[in-house]
Amino acid sequence: MVQKEVRRKTSIYAIAAVMFAIVLISMVYTFGSSPSLLPVLQISQLPPVSGMKTFSSIAELKNYLVSNTLGGSANFEYGVETPQSSGFAPVPAHISYGTNGLTADHSTTNIQVAGVDESDTVKTDGQYIYTLSSTQNSNYGYIYSYSSQTSNNVFILNADPQNPKVVSKIDLGNNTSPQGLFLSNDSNRLVVLSSQYQTYGVIPMYSMIMPFSSDASTSITIYDISNKANPVLTRNFTVSGSYFNSRMIGNYVYAVTSQNAWVYNDAVTVPAVYNDGEAYSATPTSIYYADMNQSSGYSFTSFYGINVANDQQAPTNMTVLMSGASAMYVSQSNLYVTFPRYVNGTETTSVYRVKIDGLQLAFEAQGNVPGDVINQYSMDEFNGNFRIAVTTDWQSRTNNIYVLNQNLTAIGKLEGLANGESIYAARFMGDKCYLVTFKQTDPFFVIDLSNPAAPKVAGELKLPGYSSFLQPYDENHVIGIGVDNTISSGAENSNLKLSLFDATDINNPKETAKYTVEGNYTSSNALNDPKALLFNLQKQLLVIPVSINNYYSNYTSTFGDGKIAPPVPQGSTSDAATSSMESWQGAYVFNINTNSGFSLKGTVTHLNSTLLNNRGYLSDDSTLYNIQNEWITRSLYIDNTLYTFSNGEVKLTSLTDMSEIATVNLG
Repeated sequence: MVQKEVRRKTSIYAIAAVMFAIVLISMVYTFGSSPSLLPVLQISQLPPVSGMKTFSSIAELKNYLVSNTLGGSANFEYGVETPQSSGFAPVPAHISYGTNGLTADHSTTNIQVAGVDESDTVKTDGQYIYTLSSTQNSNYGYIYSYSSQTSNNVFILNADPQNPKVVSKIDLGNNTSPQGLFLSNDSNRLVVLSSQYQTYGVIPMYSMIMPFSSDASTSITIYDISNKANPVLTRNFTVSGSYFNSRMIGNYVYAVTSQNAWVYNDAVTVPAVYNDGEAYSATPTSIYYADMNQSSGYSFTSFYGINVANDQQAPTNMTVLMSGASAMYVSQSNLYVTFPRYVNGTETTSVYRVKIDGLQLAFEAQGNVPGDVINQYSMDEFNGNFRIAVTTDWQSRTNNIYVLNQNLTAIGKLEGLANGESIYAARFMGDKCYLVTFKQTDPFFVIDLSNPAAPKVAGELKLPGYSSFLQPYDENHVIGIGVDNTISSGAENSNLKLSLFDATDINNPKETAKYTVEGNYTSSNALNDPKALLFNLQKQLLVIPVSINNYYSNYTSTFGDGKIAPPVPQGSTSDAATSSMESWQGAYVFNINTNSGFSLKGTVTHLNSTLLNNRGYLSDDSTLYNIQNEWITRSLYIDNTLYTFSNGEVKLTSLTDMSEIATVNLG
């Protein structure tokens, strides 16, 4: 189900990408501190990479695109003038997930690799909180709300439970699409990642107004926040193309952007840096490419390194011509980017390795494996080897794990897992890999990678439903976040399920605990964005956002039988009229340990209590969608206080007794 949804949304985004279409560089951005232009690498400076080349001229680049792009050059017309291309929002990558990096007194962003930070909408240093808020105009609709209907801000809050308050606000502007935040280790620099679009026209699609064409650029803005009450913009580094992904190691931010590579009006627009009203373009001799079979389209994937602690140090960059980046994994020394492509009708994944060391970026290896990678957690680096889990194409679907050396050459493989099924979740931990595949049941595999040349299945457990994210608990236990599909009176209920897997005996994994959020349909955005998941082993704390929809007995023939009553969430006892359905959104707070499993401590919601019925629910699910600014999307703790975040407010709750401490409005 999740895999189908990912592929369905990918196809929709692909259509949207075509309608974003070809774009003209016309926006002008100014660097806050006028940093030096990125150095332009000449072909003689580029290190050789096996199977990779660079272009000698724009003419060679243009001819390559025309000759190798299926359908030839781009020239789309939908009743409005089609401008020249400089980049558009690429087809989104599969969702990326993470695990927690923690200190003794406060939580941090869910990250995958220790020491490699990932951008998020909320950061904290234990004393102050930095949060992105993008409030929507509720009258405009909750799915396709464009930037003119959105207020984008970064709030800096004093986190003191005795006096929580907003101390400053950074207005990002309505034409900005915020992507995430980074916080320097000394808490004196705040990095805001964002994309900007300038739409030239619109076209109706499925009763919606979709943008037809748009300029796209990505900005890395750096603020001096040594005085929390007065953030000062010190740098605005802006490049063409849409934001793809990023990481931060020490004081260095590594950002990756993507823009479409088209030939339009006999011209190619290459990646550019905006500075003092001018756009400085990359040279074709600095763009890597590999000879490959014809593709339905190409994109310029650009890698940038920037020192957030030194505004005078010039950023570095490199660009690779790909068929579209799909997922990214970053260790402390290497950045891996994948993209899908078809070779003789077979789906394969190309992998690129970029060596990172401070501001040094070196393109060192390129390789290929058959199949498709679902997200960053299907990849890992361990003891100098790169491991990747893939699902092959739909006609002969199976699942494989490959071990590649630093040259991205396969040195070990395990093929033929769970024929006819697809990978829904993967997690590499040391010399083991936990893998979940799904079709009708949820096989939970433990893969032994102690011999990288000969990976093997150590154990397998079959369960109903599936897990779409695996969160490490300790070295032998894993938390599964997924879905349990059940049938009641002939109707299917889809319920959020938490599982605790014990792999102490790798040959005999067990599900030792389970918690199901009851209802006709219960879910969590942590299924697709586990940065929304808060976990701390020392506190035995697990917090997850939850949404609930219940349908009542007058819909029995369609939706199920009777009232389904999960634990009554935090909310009002107002006696609102009961209708045929009800809904709720908030956060479930658990104690979790290997002895007692999941114990619900309580719930938190940001929903307005006056809208809730006498059971603490909204009277219908449409109301829930119209008040999305009140949805809890993130949580963190500082000492013994839980902070929950929506676009409209921050709520403080005691972890001792789950009593409300305070609320801070984000307005």
